Amino acid sequence: PHFIGGVACYGASLVVWIIGLSRVPVSIAYPMLSFGYVINAIAAHYLLGESVSVVRWLGIGFIVLGVWLVARG
Repeated sequence: PHFIGGVACYGASLVVWIIGLSRVPVSIAYPMLSFGYVINAIAAHYLLGESVSVVRWLGIGFIVLGVWLVARG
């Protein structure tokens, strides 16, 4: 069941990615994938209780800043 669930999630993400690419230029859509790192770090911290260092939070801030700069350009 875990494998099937993983394949289903991958398939759903593929469909969402294709829909996104049909509506947004690749130069904007691709950097948005970086938000996955942000979401994973936040989920690891709040859901799994992992410690996220100040340096990692700073790196997450740079990712958000970079995506923001790309999106507004």
